[in-house]
Amino acid sequence: MNQVFVLSTTRQPLMPCSPARARRLLTARNAAVFRHQPFTIILTHRQTGETQPLTWQLDPGSRVSGLALVGTFPQQGRAVVWAGELHHRGRQITQRLLARRAWRRARRARHTRYRPARFANRRRPQGWLPPSLQSRVDHLMSWTRRLQSIAPLSAIAMELVRFDTQALVHPEIRGVAYQQGTLLGYEVREYLLDKWRRTCAYCQATNGPLEIEHLIPRSRGGSDRVSNLTLACPPCNQRKGRQTAQEYGFPELLAQAQRPLKDAAAVNSTRWALWRALHACGLPLTTGSGGRTKFNRVQQGYPKAHWIDAACVGEHGHAVQLDPATRPLTLTAIGRGRRQVVKTDRYGFPRTTAGRIKRVQGLQTGDWVKLVQPHGKYAGKWIGTLKGVRRTGQCDLQTARGRVTAPAARFTILQRTTGYAYAL
Repeated sequence: MNQVFVLSTTRQPLMPCSPARARRLLTARNAAVFRHQPFTIILTHRQTGETQPLTWQLDPGSRVSGLALVGTFPQQGRAVVWAGELHHRGRQITQRLLARRAWRRARRARHTRYRPARFANRRRPQGWLPPSLQSRVDHLMSWTRRLQSIAPLSAIAMELVRFDTQALVHPEIRGVAYQQGTLLGYEVREYLLDKWRRTCAYCQATNGPLEIEHLIPRSRGGSDRVSNLTLACPPCNQRKGRQTAQEYGFPELLAQAQRPLKDAAAVNSTRWALWRALHACGLPLTTGSGGRTKFNRVQQGYPKAHWIDAACVGEHGHAVQLDPATRPLTLTAIGRGRRQVVKTDRYGFPRTTAGRIKRVQGLQTGDWVKLVQPHGKYAGKWIGTLKGVRRTGQCDLQTARGRVTAPAARFTILQRTTGYAYAL
């Protein structure tokens, strides 16, 4: 279970405590709620306190990044104090940019009101990243700065490279390396699991053991490069035998194996930008590879999860105590609204009037609120994120049973929007 962050009366971060202790402090009125997500309390009588070393560990991903706060304690050693999984919105940004480009191009072709074309003749600063990639760095840095303000961080550890490219060029996977091997074998297996989405390339089986399989067998002149490797379940691997993938009836796999792994490319494109940003925080920074992360996780017998990978990052990830039943805090980047004033149809023509309202009676989309519904189908108390506000004063709240619409007067703000949606 995630622990509760604690601040002193002067808002200095102290050591996180258990939810039970936080409940006792709140009941005795020795503390007050400072923030609901992540849950943080502020003490009313204490200004200083002893702290233990806490390491902020990151497992950057293309779609989901793992977050873990690992503490070093005298008796139990290294243990996970807080965990979360951050869902990025890079793909959503890409789709919106492509749609905007298509609308502007269509308006220029129709000679209607449009923005003059600038194309690619603009100078970009050194280290520039596309918005979809820069958003991933900004999301992780946002939560790094947020944790620095509520937890006594002493170091940072991140997964710098998803795969060791040298290990992929010369993989050693002969003999027993199929089932057991060194860290070098983990780099190859982790790459193939991500590339083929943990499914058999022939029968699309997912729930079962998978073996590394050659599209062109070595006995037929095939190599050990990753462009000639795929995943197959044991029955498919035995039926295929010495046949090539084309002879076995899957010629498209040869072309698919040559395609680059887009998710890994996105992570590799942002790794140094994230490293420089974390290095500027002033805390000791260590790095590790994805193969080492998986090696640490497998050796300890932990299941696959983004937050568990974050806890196992780096050279100190081989001895981390955690509860696999822990429910990490799910953080979904939703942004802070759109800049688009007029909504358009699929062809780029305006379909609404100019202007929009951003706040209604103090409420804004993304606010963490409590709703008291006196009657009706959704009668009761509801806590969640506002999905939309309307000029008429009606607001939409997303709940586990569906979307609830109620007047703004029935809502109570618990926390202003931070650009993220929270869930367990």
